[in-house]
Amino acid sequence: MPRRYLFTSESVTEGHPDKICDQISDTILDALLAQDPTSRVAAEVVVNTGLVLITGEITSSAQVNYVDLARQKIAEIGYTDAVNGFSAQSCAVLVALDAQSPDIAQGVNKAQEQREEASDEELDAIGAGDQGLMFGFACNETPELMPLPISLAHRISRRLAVVRKTGQLSYLRPDGKTQVTVIYEDGKPVGIDTILVSTQHTATIGDITDEAAVQAKIKEDLWSLVVQPVFSDIDVKPDAETRFLVNPTGKFVIGGPQGDSGLTGRKIIVDTYGGYSRHGGGAFSGKDPTKVDRSAAYASRYVAKNIVAAGLADKCEVQLSYAIGVARPVSIMVDTFGTGKIDDDRLLELVKQHFELRPAGIIRTFNLSRLPSERGGRFYQDVAAYGHMGRTDLELPWEQTDKAALLKEAATKELSGAAV
Repeated sequence: MPRRYLFTSESVTEGHPDKICDQISDTILDALLAQDPTSRVAAEVVVNTGLVLITGEITSSAQVNYVDLARQKIAEIGYTDAVNGFSAQSCAVLVALDAQSPDIAQGVNKAQEQREEASDEELDAIGAGDQGLMFGFACNETPELMPLPISLAHRISRRLAVVRKTGQLSYLRPDGKTQVTVIYEDGKPVGIDTILVSTQHTATIGDITDEAAVQAKIKEDLWSLVVQPVFSDIDVKPDAETRFLVNPTGKFVIGGPQGDSGLTGRKIIVDTYGGYSRHGGGAFSGKDPTKVDRSAAYASRYVAKNIVAAGLADKCEVQLSYAIGVARPVSIMVDTFGTGKIDDDRLLELVKQHFELRPAGIIRTFNLSRLPSERGGRFYQDVAAYGHMGRTDLELPWEQTDKAALLKEAATKELSGAAV
């Protein structure tokens, strides 16, 4: 009998309180790096009813107006009406920022290797901004090589924003969450068990005032204008047995920061693989690329994706770990969960040969410090909602599969040699 199980992942919309914070943090990062690519940034944001607090540590020669940046991003997300309890122009914005600790700076600005052993001047010029461990993952369940549950949850969240902003469903408000439960048999997705959408909305819709009737209208509209378009190009589709849950409490009128406080870095599973892969615990938003929580997580995704794109595994997880102030990773691990075409130990050797995983090398490979200036002052803020991995709507350097052919060729030689 095939093993049958359910796996669930969730996403949140850009108007979710935590995601508001992530986007403001990364808007600040974009603005600082656009003027000064060497900026050291750890920007944290808190939101609550009528309040935004910007805090953290920043060292930069850039001159930016943090209050204006926050208000502009909040308005872009869609919070422009004070009736919702949170509005771009009426909320209070408080700024409490310090400079980066000099104890950290001395290890980031010159890695231990460069301080001790006259090594590669350029690639050892930057030490890891903190200790920690990062995971990257890829699998062949979707064209973008992401797990199907998180891919679908993000698609539905993005579609909610589209129908709201285009006016197709003008009664929707910015806050929302989605969740998709996929049926698996022997590790392969075969069906959709449950689709859950919780979306903020107006109390009435046109002349519909009864709460039950409002929810019935929302459910009907979401199915036809949000869910069905998402599954138009997906092989695994909902069927008559699929549960479709919408606003299960009965209504979702009070939302955003009025309904719940928000904090930068509180949606790390949404940002990555929806729980399908392990996570090292570090958040991304508001951190400049010397923080390996961010840059090494991108690098590990890049490694895993290229291994799967090369056909060397059906799924692959890569772990990296770092010590603060040290350039070279403390450890590298490759796990293909028994799906590898060559041994994981050999894949590890190929990774060490063909991927630069020191912070300066990652920054150079992906051009992470200069992308905001090259893309009109915005880059990181665009990945701060709807996931940092597997994005087909953005041109992300860590999503490239330019190493796949090289890995495949090296592995083919390895297999040919073994056959002989």
